[in-house]
Amino acid sequence: MTHRSTSIALPTPSRTSPPDTASWLCADSVLEVETAYQTCYRHPDQQAGVICQRCDRPICPRCMHQASVGFHCPECTKQGAQKVFQGIGSLRVPPVFTQAIIAINVAIFILGILLAGADGATGRGLTEMQRDYGLWAGGIWDGELYRLVTSGFLHAGIIHLGFNMWILWVFGQAVEQMGGKGKSAAIYFLAMFSGGLGALILSPGSLTVGASGAIFGLAGAVLVGQRAMGVPIRNSPLLGFLVLNAVITLTFSGTISAGGHLGGFIGGALAGWLFFDLGAKRTTPSWVPWAVSGVVVVALVVASVVVSNSWVNSQIGF
Repeated sequence: MTHRSTSIALPTPSRTSPPDTASWLCADSVLEVETAYQTCYRHPDQQAGVICQRCDRPICPRCMHQASVGFHCPECTKQGAQKVFQGIGSLRVPPVFTQAIIAINVAIFILGILLAGADGATGRGLTEMQRDYGLWAGGIWDGELYRLVTSGFLHAGIIHLGFNMWILWVFGQAVEQMGGKGKSAAIYFLAMFSGGLGALILSPGSLTVGASGAIFGLAGAVLVGQRAMGVPIRNSPLLGFLVLNAVITLTFSGTISAGGHLGGFIGGALAGWLFFDLGAKRTTPSWVPWAVSGVVVVALVVASVVVSNSWVNSQIGF
């Protein structure tokens, strides 16, 4: 059995440079000049590269202090060093979606224990729930498309569940701080479908369960979102996490779904680009990221069916 492992761009301010007195007397019209960039609130002569993730004030490279997500201005950095905020109440956006997804995963796991007994808690052997709702190409070929979703809410034992829920809490609340619960949900489920496709491509005959495909998608969205805020990918604090998990995934490829991880990450990165980069541009209508995400999900479902049918037909000699 294979387990799936455990800025916003602000409107550009326009400035009108009033002509001198002579120009007012001689010119027929006033020329309006718009700047093409924001200036730093501390250094008006410097172009602002990003905005502070706490106070939303534009800052130049001299004032940028790297934080866990994005950059902070000097004042917010100093305040952060002086005060420690703990608990959910300290978050700017309550992680409602993340809490709901964790609660659903835990509830389904408890249900599995009630139905399967000790095997459901330890992950030893296949449970009836995993056989009926886990992901594998034969089920998709048989028309059971719901497996693309239900497999993402099943876990093979308490350790698998605990590790996934911890990582989900970390990245889930980070994405909700960046985009809110609606965008977080869209990113999460798009990554779940792309992770499912990845698992079907690399291990079609194995039964795959777990939320890690969607979780890796959240990590991909955070990485792309940070880049949109001005944090180079090479400077992202996520790189260490991604490298470590890539090593773990490849080392234990017999029990960890490499396709689920890779597919989920790619799908989440794509969704992150749609919402945090393309969607943040003033020229992009607000509905475009949502519409494109919907089209991508449909394409992922179709591709999953095609891949599953191809694999089953190859097994039965068609």
